[in-house]
Amino acid sequence: MSSKELRRAGVLARVVSGELKLVNAAVMMGLSYRQSKRLGQRYREEGTEGLKHRSAGRESSRKKPKKFRERVLRLVGKKYSGEEGKRFGPTLTAEHLASDDHGEVNVQTLRRWMLSAGLWSRARKRRVHRKWRERKEHAGELVQMDGSFHDWLEGRGPRGCLMNMVDDASGDTLARLGGEETIWAAAGVLRAWVKTYGIPVALYTDWKNVYVREASRKEQMQGVVPVTQSEKDQDP
Repeated sequence: MSSKELRRAGVLARVVSGELKLVNAAVMMGLSYRQSKRLGQRYREEGTEGLKHRSAGRESSRKKPKKFRERVLRLVGKKYSGEEGKRFGPTLTAEHLASDDHGEVNVQTLRRWMLSAGLWSRARKRRVHRKWRERKEHAGELVQMDGSFHDWLEGRGPRGCLMNMVDDASGDTLARLGGEETIWAAAGVLRAWVKTYGIPVALYTDWKNVYVREASRKEQMQGVVPVTQSEKDQDP
């Protein structure tokens, strides 16, 4: 018997002896009066054994047959298992079993089966360590450009976008403050950089639409690589 069932037996024993009223016993057991009355009747007729859950010791009606479980685990081992990082998890495996192998299995049930059979583990994937990139050796080899929005005027004017350029090797910087991060703002700060430091060998920007865009439907059909106005302006 469970500890909860034993506590109920002790409460109902006090009801049978007349020490406790059934309505108070219901409150102590956390049950309704009707449930307590039904349990009390079973206790009088069967004793503490009558308080056991009726399904205790029985197999669940939803339990899958042993042959079905063995078939599922054979399929998992053959088609969906493998080295850690490549094998399917329980959720994806259940989807494929249902769609490809006509085997409907609850994800939680399949997770227990796979764990017990050693076909899956809860080990999390480790994040790939990002190697720190070495800075360029010579000034002008690589210049980075980015736009940063901030209250640069500290409330004394509108918010703006600071177009900033930094030399990867020397750390030299040059910036221009504007209203938005547009292609014209980028061209303006680049022009000022060229006048001050010369033309850089490579220019690095982020992947914003100012510098990179998705291909149109026509370009996708023709296999044309999409370019922005800044890339067109760089063509000879």
